Amino acid sequence: MLELNFKPFPVLETDRLILRQITQAYVNEMFVFRSDEKLMQYVDRPRAKNIQDAAEHIQKVTESENSNDGIAWGITLKPSDKLIGFIGFWRMEKENYRSEIGYMLHYDFQRKGIMQEAISKVVDYGFKELKFHSINANVNTSNEASIKLLEKNNFVREALFKEDYFFDGKFLDSAIYCILTPYPELLTFK
Repeated sequence: MLELNFKPFPVLETDRLILRQITQAYVNEMFVFRSDEKLMQYVDRPRAKNIQDAAEHIQKVTESENSNDGIAWGITLKPSDKLIGFIGFWRMEKENYRSEIGYMLHYDFQRKGIMQEAISKVVDYGFKELKFHSINANVNTSNEASIKLLEKNNFVREALFKEDYFFDGKFLDSAIYCILTPYPELLTFK
């Protein structure tokens, strides 16, 4: 079984980005992400109604990190520390060396290769440092940009679940994408 420890928090860096811990200092930005209809159009979860909802979401992320059950990075463009998106692992199945990845980027920064840079770094970290065997993504089938991003990063569609969940008065489909580790020699089993 995987033994994870997110202390100290692993700050990740790319050519243009710093992926850092999401703290309550980002509550206003998180409120924008979690309440904006355009940003949330493919995230089938209730929208934040107020700052308190955003603060509670950040608290859940923090608790998940503290229990080593999930981790989320805030995406910032160098040299700024302004949150422009986030990416992370949750729904970890430590016994199966597996996790789900999720991400969101503010629409002002989309189509600039930013999420490509972030996902490449985080997936690599997941395989090399966290020792995942597989990473999956559960995608709204209408989210063409996310599907293209996953496919560009060698994720393969494994399943399509028809009307498998009910949200906002309708049944919706889920597409499941997955990637297996390119570093099987790094896996250790206990």
